[in-house]
Amino acid sequence: MTAVAFHFNVPDKLGYTCRLLRKVYRSGKRAVVVGEPTQLDQLTRRLWEFDPQDFIPHVRLKSTEVTERMRPTPLWLADQARAAPDCDVLINLGGTSPEGGEAFERLIEIVSTDEADRQRARGRWKQYAAEGWSIEKFEVPA
Repeated sequence: MTAVAFHFNVPDKLGYTCRLLRKVYRSGKRAVVVGEPTQLDQLTRRLWEFDPQDFIPHVRLKSTEVTERMRPTPLWLADQARAAPDCDVLINLGGTSPEGGEAFERLIEIVSTDEADRQRARGRWKQYAAEGWSIEKFEVPA
């Protein structure tokens, strides 16, 4: 069953996601990030600029077509979670529950300090709880 972790009070969702992806990559896991297309485009730019001493290999998938050359890439930024092959972790930057979340061992919800974002996250929390998923809450220190 998928374990869900909500990370609340994130002041910079993209910067936080860059650090989280670096941690996932260093652990040897594979991850896919889903969100709005403009958000994912901004995230790919941030990953290229994140740390000049630390390359974080990723691919921005704008359709569901995966080429053989892309398959070894450990980190995916995709419009749909199912598009990324064989990933362990799903990171959601969007405002709705990603489809196919049950296929991952871990789902991480990144929630900003914005009240509307927090309200949408509460709805997703209730949905996951109703489905019987294990949920953890992390408050990001200011």
